[in-house]
Amino acid sequence: MLSSKASCNSHGQDSSYFLGWQLYENNPFHEVENPTGIIQMGLAENQLSFDLVESWLRKNPEVMELKKGGESVFRELALFQDYHGLPTFKNELVEYMAKMRGNKVKFDPNNLVLAAGATSANETLIFCLADPGEAILLPTPYYPGFDRDLKWRTGVEIVPVHCWSSNGFRITMFALEEAYERAQKLNLKVKGVLITNPSNPLGTTMTKEELDHLITFAMAKNIHVISDEVFSGTVFDSPGFISILEAAMDRNLENTDVWSRIHIVYSLSKDLGLPGFRVGMIYSNNKTVVGASTKMSSFGLVSSQTQYLLTNVLASKRFTSKYMKENQKRLKKRKEMLVSGLKKSGIECLKSNAGLFCWVDMRHLLSSNTLEAETKLWNQMVCDVGLNISPGSSFHCSEPGWFRVCFANMSRGTLQVAMRRIKDFVERSNFMGRIKMNYQQNMSSLSRKLLSNWVRKLSSPDPNEHER
Repeated sequence: MLSSKASCNSHGQDSSYFLGWQLYENNPFHEVENPTGIIQMGLAENQLSFDLVESWLRKNPEVMELKKGGESVFRELALFQDYHGLPTFKNELVEYMAKMRGNKVKFDPNNLVLAAGATSANETLIFCLADPGEAILLPTPYYPGFDRDLKWRTGVEIVPVHCWSSNGFRITMFALEEAYERAQKLNLKVKGVLITNPSNPLGTTMTKEELDHLITFAMAKNIHVISDEVFSGTVFDSPGFISILEAAMDRNLENTDVWSRIHIVYSLSKDLGLPGFRVGMIYSNNKTVVGASTKMSSFGLVSSQTQYLLTNVLASKRFTSKYMKENQKRLKKRKEMLVSGLKKSGIECLKSNAGLFCWVDMRHLLSSNTLEAETKLWNQMVCDVGLNISPGSSFHCSEPGWFRVCFANMSRGTLQVAMRRIKDFVERSNFMGRIKMNYQQNMSSLSRKLLSNWVRKLSSPDPNEHER
């Protein structure tokens, strides 16, 4: 009685990434009301700088009251707005995006399309670039939500580009070629490659070499490049962030065909910590893509009052400069707190310089180098330890034992509780491991002694043998 779309299971909601959220919601940690509850470390939200935004809002009450120059703009905002978005908002957005990239890249507001968050922006872009049954290459590990955003409604296939810890999960030309050949063997037409830069879940910015590989690859295969740059404002350490457009400009590609096949997705969810406002955008130099995605944006518009509010926030250049600097400083400090706490428990992290999370190496805590062992450890962490961390398998990581752990969506005190829980778990695991090892060693020693005695007894002459 229902459509195939309504009854299919391709949404990805059954991933351990989302299952962890459900377990958390059934037993959420609260330092007073539920101190033994599950701590949410699987949600990449930035709550570290809310006070800065709140302070600005208190100093500018007229904006919250939907007024301008003392006069109400309520009626103007309440009436129908077309899907192009408020011009003043788009102008402020492109300035903010340029500022975030050190003004090395200039953005044209006419090439920007608003969407209800990066989820909507990514899906809209895929609708524009590929038909059902065609493919997008995606380096691993990648954000689990892409299984929903890129393929659920579009019918497009994802072909993983397998990256490995041996080189810090960096993208290589070999990996890109291998994925492309694999797609061809599956009779899938590759239409593009999508990256997240900075990476979710790695928390690393892409190198100039990696970006050059991607551009060269896209030129050779005549495909698109989509750069999801929603975490670009979270870079808190060197090396700095390089946008895909900056890399292309460095190669003087503005007047070549590939320039119209490079697209950026961005949002204010991570940098400003406003995921509930649902503000995302597509930026493309391809006029056909801009036109088509603008029409599609009718299905996910940004409300006029949200645009009005954020126009005023972004227009305050003094505030945005202060916010960017202070936010990055706080992110770095909180990340160092997580890395230090894990290190005290004998757990290392991939070296990172961006994002709201760390890519944590727990391979030594696995009972075996298998997906099943990773799932077992994840269950222990969520259900026994009370920490919802996300297993690498949910990010399609090729190596068991890696986990994404978020640090910016909680208070300092909550993070300290989480670190104590991990330390206790590791100490218990090590203690039980020593007991098991001692037991095995003792049993092995006993077995050797029994075997030796048995052999000795068999080899010694029996004094009664001659009397038989």
